[in-house]
Amino acid sequence: MIFKNIEDAKQRLESNGYICSKTVSTVAFLAGETQKPILVEGPAGVGKTELSKAIARSLGRELIRLQCYEGLDEARALYEWEYAKQLLYTQMVKDKIDDVIAGANNLSEAVDKIADQEDAFFSERFIQPRPLLQAISSEEPVVLLIDEVDKSDPEFEAFLLEILSDFQVTIPEIGTKKAVKIPYVILTSNNYRDMSDALKRRCIHLYIDYPDTDLELKIVKSKIPGIDARLAQQVINSIHEIRKLDLKKKPCTSETLDWVQSLISLQVNELSSEIIIDTLNMICKYRSDADLVRQNINEISQNSGLR
Repeated sequence: MIFKNIEDAKQRLESNGYICSKTVSTVAFLAGETQKPILVEGPAGVGKTELSKAIARSLGRELIRLQCYEGLDEARALYEWEYAKQLLYTQMVKDKIDDVIAGANNLSEAVDKIADQEDAFFSERFIQPRPLLQAISSEEPVVLLIDEVDKSDPEFEAFLLEILSDFQVTIPEIGTKKAVKIPYVILTSNNYRDMSDALKRRCIHLYIDYPDTDLELKIVKSKIPGIDARLAQQVINSIHEIRKLDLKKKPCTSETLDWVQSLISLQVNELSSEIIIDTLNMICKYRSDADLVRQNINEISQNSGLR
């Protein structure tokens, strides 16, 4: 048993720094019970990767991370065959060939004797494991994070299906390897492209959106203890008003935390329109977004309860 129940999952995640909704803790619990991967989708910066880290800490497991990108192939994700090492071994033992084929009466027998030794040259000693192979080969259960899977090519996504279906991989040189311990698997996606139905069918789906005001306030107070309660509330109100605008990139939770830290560094005790304008660089990553906030600052301030 990974988590005792939903409440246990919620408490353990929060004790490891991840404040979450009941939906998130429910999925975390069910993934452990069903041994199904979680496909976490949502905007960048809402805590998808942090959820994986918190689950790993909660379970006391190693986190193995595969960062996906366009052009990622099996060799970089699964394993790399060390041909240079294999060649070096071959050169070092070539003088032992005579001992191996001793007693052979003809060429066919000699070849058979050499073939009997092929395991010495096609074995795991020549494999440099990458994240996927590390995860299924580990003697201890791990958390496997396949991060930003939507940035990988559809061909790589198809390759993942064997692992996610049967938790095994086929290595041409040595055969099929099954998981020693089934890992707790989490895939994240920023909706760069749609995931296939085949992949989604094998996963528990979880969409993490921007948190509501109560949850985001709780996150801020947890991550930045001692923050003035009035300032924290003003920041949350303002961030939620800013997110209502038609922005190219809405400020995420991590940027809310960065903004709070910057306000503390500036010794701000109370938020105002002027301070929002002065610190826009902390929450707006595009000039057009910053201009839009400036154009609507009076409405933002009024709806946020600022003076």
